[in-house]
Amino acid sequence: MAKYMLIMRGTDESVARFENVDFGELLEAMGRFNEELMRAGVLLAAEGLEDAAETVVVDFTSDPPVVSDGPYGETKELFGGYYILDVASKQEAVEWAKRLPYAEGAKVEIRRVPSIDEFPPDNEWIVKERAWREKTGQL
Repeated sequence: MAKYMLIMRGTDESVARFENVDFGELLEAMGRFNEELMRAGVLLAAEGLEDAAETVVVDFTSDPPVVSDGPYGETKELFGGYYILDVASKQEAVEWAKRLPYAEGAKVEIRRVPSIDEFPPDNEWIVKERAWREKTGQL
């Protein structure tokens, strides 16, 4: 099994479609999809993000870093939420992504999340992180 992050990327058109969708209807559809993921035993995390207008950006292209309000780029560059799934393959993550409700006109980026076991086990910082993960039940 491997972890994959499904990153929800809206477009101007798909975001505009949501403005006309009843919030209760949206919650119902997403809830049913989330329940399927839970029943299949593949859901590790899922969160939506606040409106990009509430974003704060820390820009490290100068020294000291500059802090500014608002999204860092165009709508097509932003993401509105994510899922983290524990599935057997990238293809399985793709199949789940294809079933997302209310995704018409949007894009879903799928990226594998490397396991801590893929990093050098004798590295001081990896040893500390592994101990923290064990202590918090994340390993």
